[in-house]
Amino acid sequence: MTHSLEDRIRAAGGPTALLRHSQTGPYVYPVVPPEYTNWRDEQRAWQQSCVLFNQSYHMTDMYVSGPDAFRLLEGLGINSFKNFAPNKAKQFVACNHDGYVIGDVVLFYLEENLFNLVGRPSVHNWVRYHCETGGYDAATEVDERAAARLGGGPVTRKAYRYQVQGPNALKLLEKVTGQPVPEVRFFNMVDFTIAGRRVRGLRHGMAGQAGFELFGPWGEGDAVKAALVEAGEEFGLRLVGARAYSSNTLESGWIPSPLPAIYSGDAMKPYRKWLPGNGYEAIASLGGSFYSDDIRDYYLTPWDLDYGRILRFDHDFIGREALEARAAGPHRKEVTLALDNDDVTRALGTMFQADGRAKYFDFPSAVYATLPYDKVTKDGKTIGISTWCGYSANEGRMLTLAILDPEYAEPGTEVTFVWGEEDGGSSKPTVERHVQTEIRAIVSPVPYVEVARTQYRS
Repeated sequence: MTHSLEDRIRAAGGPTALLRHSQTGPYVYPVVPPEYTNWRDEQRAWQQSCVLFNQSYHMTDMYVSGPDAFRLLEGLGINSFKNFAPNKAKQFVACNHDGYVIGDVVLFYLEENLFNLVGRPSVHNWVRYHCETGGYDAATEVDERAAARLGGGPVTRKAYRYQVQGPNALKLLEKVTGQPVPEVRFFNMVDFTIAGRRVRGLRHGMAGQAGFELFGPWGEGDAVKAALVEAGEEFGLRLVGARAYSSNTLESGWIPSPLPAIYSGDAMKPYRKWLPGNGYEAIASLGGSFYSDDIRDYYLTPWDLDYGRILRFDHDFIGREALEARAAGPHRKEVTLALDNDDVTRALGTMFQADGRAKYFDFPSAVYATLPYDKVTKDGKTIGISTWCGYSANEGRMLTLAILDPEYAEPGTEVTFVWGEEDGGSSKPTVERHVQTEIRAIVSPVPYVEVARTQYRS
């Protein structure tokens, strides 16, 4: 019987074998219907009118409270905590001792001595481990995502979470609140009154358009949502289902699935022994055409993920010394790859053959593992990895988010995206027998959408 992640790794013969043959599929977006109308129009609405994303179910929430909560988080994040105060938020990035990324979440500073971390659970677990073992005067409370809950029945959580965004999002909010939308800087919070309820709003956007993330007590969520939907009819509001939701990152450029850099090294062994053998890190699946027996080849740095821009050495944190040593570079660069239409069409056409079929491209998100890692080559040489692949109805193009060696990252460079797994595919149930195929691609900016580059990130 295995009790910890370390036990599972040992039993599998190493971390790569454990993850490569995990029977888990891609990250789940539960409860929300796959489509409210159709995913093509739902995608187009976030660029042409406005959308409502229901984020209430798929992310882990963890509340950190107490006199040492600030100090705990500051000691684990690469971000600066100077001027961080209640009613602000940040993309919180945590690294291991060697400066490789464990994960990232949105960190909300709700009030004095109270924080909320929202996202995939790898960062939550790292923070909770240090809170429990580091002698901090702080406590954590985990509000688990729907997919990780045991038993059936309705899901009840501490808070609902909606995101309203698109060209008409601010007009919608003005109508539903009866007030002009206040000028709020990116990742700052403000209070709204919607349907007679206090709603907290984070100035944010996921597909590169203007908008707010709205949240409040769970029991008030239905009334707030109903008011938003009614007010949104005038502005072309569409509810976005789970199928389209996971593809919005292709246009905004956020990489959602870095492999947590925890599976190797003596410094991380106590943490692996602390982690359960049935948790996210133990059951996540590794998929794609990039292969290595050394799990460290899958680790990513903050610069790989475009987080070099938020890295600050103005405080002590785990991984600081290693990151300072490599700060001068060179660094790989995040890019978008626009896949060649003819090559994608050719791969899709193999679905109508009796054999010799390429790996199936699902639409709009083609991701089939929890941790997707595909190989990118130039003249037969591996020059980087692709970490997310899917289709954008707004661009009429299959796109991937990739991390390339700097000499190949210039927009316009022609590269090759390798789609599918070796030797006919792994044992994952999401992988049918197939033939690996090469697809031409053009290196393009990230974010791919111009409005996201010129407005959202500014």
